[in-house]
Amino acid sequence: MTCHRDPAIRVVGVALLRRTDAGGEVLAARRTRPPEAAGRWELPGGKVRPGESLEEAARRELVEELGVHVEVTAVLAGVQEVAPGLTLEVVVAELVAGEVVPTEHSAVRWLGARTLDSVDWLEPDRPFVDQVASLLD
Repeated sequence: MTCHRDPAIRVVGVALLRRTDAGGEVLAARRTRPPEAAGRWELPGGKVRPGESLEEAARRELVEELGVHVEVTAVLAGVQEVAPGLTLEVVVAELVAGEVVPTEHSAVRWLGARTLDSVDWLEPDRPFVDQVASLLD
């Protein structure tokens, strides 16, 4: 007899990058919920709906959460477990249109390579933040 496991729910995080005179920056978002994550920082994003690609989910989630339109330019390596049955994958994107206005986060910050460690990242995001650092040089 084989045991059937439901596939994990996929979550997409978006490393939203922008170029400045000082170099690159990535957008960090401060969680409001659940209580154990409130006040900590993440790459914005959300659950991938059935039949939706990572890229489609990333574009939809950033419109919903931040009011911006993005173009996905890459997918970072790796998958992190957020909780049992919930996994995180991260894409890299650039702003196409709109101004960042958080609707589900208490704050957002643009961070450069030297300031990435200035916020308390959620554990599943940390390996991806390390990858993002190399994109900000």
